[in-house]
Amino acid sequence: MFAFLSSLPGAIAQGIIWGIMAIGVYITYRILDLADLTVDGSLCTGGAVLVMCTVGGMNIYLAMLVAFIAGCIAGFFTGVFNTMFGIPAILAGILTQLGLYSINLRILGNKANQTLSVMNYDLIVSLRYIPKTIIVVGVITIAIIGILYWFFGTEYGNSVRATGSNRAMACANGINTDSRKIFGFVISNGIVAFSGALLAQYQGFADVNMGRGAIVIGLAAVIIGEVAFGKLFKNFALRLLSAVFGGIIYYIVITLVLRLGLNANDLKLFSAIVVALFLGVPYWKSKINIKKPTSAKGGNNNA
Repeated sequence: MFAFLSSLPGAIAQGIIWGIMAIGVYITYRILDLADLTVDGSLCTGGAVLVMCTVGGMNIYLAMLVAFIAGCIAGFFTGVFNTMFGIPAILAGILTQLGLYSINLRILGNKANQTLSVMNYDLIVSLRYIPKTIIVVGVITIAIIGILYWFFGTEYGNSVRATGSNRAMACANGINTDSRKIFGFVISNGIVAFSGALLAQYQGFADVNMGRGAIVIGLAAVIIGEVAFGKLFKNFALRLLSAVFGGIIYYIVITLVLRLGLNANDLKLFSAIVVALFLGVPYWKSKINIKKPTSAKGGNNNA
């Protein structure tokens, strides 16, 4: 138990970083109502760009901005595949993700990974300084949520939300839904890449496989946050925050099961099971709510 409690700050720090990634997933999964698998590649793109730019002497803040832009470019291609080529969103994401693997290798200098030591570079987050990391990523998270809350309250932001809510009605009101979908993919993967840039700093390296399974973690964070805080968090900003809390809960659970002796090789399987269970909760709730009125009506008829 002591070992678990001592590892909690690290789990919280990592959970917030992945929670920022979950905000990006939330934009496509909940706002646009699309399944985007680009994130498995764009997370690594952000980390790879950040590491190589920093190693090359670029200012860390400018390197993070470049990483964000790189993610936006990846999302743009997914959006183009989906809207201009008519490829379903999930397949468009897979195509972009597949191409990003080779691109990420090129960015990393044709190496599987590149290190980035906090002892040699002025990083803003690091595994060595977890309390500072929690504060920094916490502030960044609040800033991102604040910007998104403001943007999605604007006319253009509302048109993006309308596109995901009812595309036919949005088209009927003169909204260019294709451009809104592309924008959604762009901003989503930009945030995911930004998270990858933070993750690369935190762990001290970028690896070509660091984004593998990221969509599972992102969905887990979103769904856990909705199930745990859905009744309390009705405001849009709070819903985004719930995704971050979901990421924290996810990593606390992962830390706990690893301390209990789960084989690290089974972690992906455990993650898939957790996501499946939480995805099934809304369906089970709907089934229960449907059965309750039926049984009550039957009881009245018998009386």
